[in-house]
Amino acid sequence: MRKILLILALANILPIHAADEFKVNLRKAQQGDAAAQYNVGLMYEKGQGVLQDNALAAEWYTKSAKQGLAYAQYNLGVLYEKGRGVTQDYTQAAEWYTKAAEQGDEQAQYNLGILYANGQGVTQDYAIAAEYYAQAAQKGLACAQYSLGVLYANGQGVTQNYLLAVTWYTKAAEQNDANAQYNLAYMYINGQGIEQNDAQALIWYTKAAEQGNTDAQYNLGWMYEHGRGIIQDYTKAADWYSRAARKGHSEARYKLGWMYEKGYGVEQNYSRAMWWYKKAVSSGYKAAQKFYDQLATEGYQPAK
Repeated sequence: MRKILLILALANILPIHAADEFKVNLRKAQQGDAAAQYNVGLMYEKGQGVLQDNALAAEWYTKSAKQGLAYAQYNLGVLYEKGRGVTQDYTQAAEWYTKAAEQGDEQAQYNLGILYANGQGVTQDYAIAAEYYAQAAQKGLACAQYSLGVLYANGQGVTQNYLLAVTWYTKAAEQNDANAQYNLAYMYINGQGIEQNDAQALIWYTKAAEQGNTDAQYNLGWMYEHGRGIIQDYTKAADWYSRAARKGHSEARYKLGWMYEKGYGVEQNYSRAMWWYKKAVSSGYKAAQKFYDQLATEGYQPAK
């Protein structure tokens, strides 16, 4: 996520049009004002008051970043990481993120953690990634809290600790991070780091599913199908399987085909079943092929 905070170079002034604001900031930027240089870079990047130009954004961010402005250092790091206005260069991205991170910028700390976790521009080191995630997580950044939870769950760079994984997932989940909500539900249903609780798993899967997390949608369908944490409801199971299936989830496609074949939660329809089985196979769930073949031998044709 990129910062879009605009540091006003002028205080106590009436609102002005973007083009006029750009001119004011440009004049001050040319005089060496770091905040104004950042503003000019941001306005070029966003196309606010001037034609959008990432290359010029990078130039002005660089001027500001070299004067030590953390926001500019972070945004310049983003441009290098993404290859916007500059040649993509993870090493440069890491260097600028580091400068911003050392000034306490939590988004830079998080992004630097990602680079260390992936070995991009730096030697892969999960322990260092965990340190940067922790710095950002302690400041309340949800994505960092989630990522730190993942490292604790997997024992990457830290001693595996399901309790701490749950702790960090919970903090992120309460900030509406869908991935954390999904992982927290997984911990509840499997009793890892917390007492096993199907009802809590259902709550967190629902929150993640409603945000469009396809794995959560599939698992929520599974819970409704099997009556885990809720009264068994094939109709709702089919609905959640359908949502995940339409987004390409291979197992959800198989399960939806199976429900059409059996008439569970939907009107029985062998042609629709075959259609979803075929979709499941095409997206990698090869086990669905035998169900498709069985219906084909019985003379049914897939829906068109």
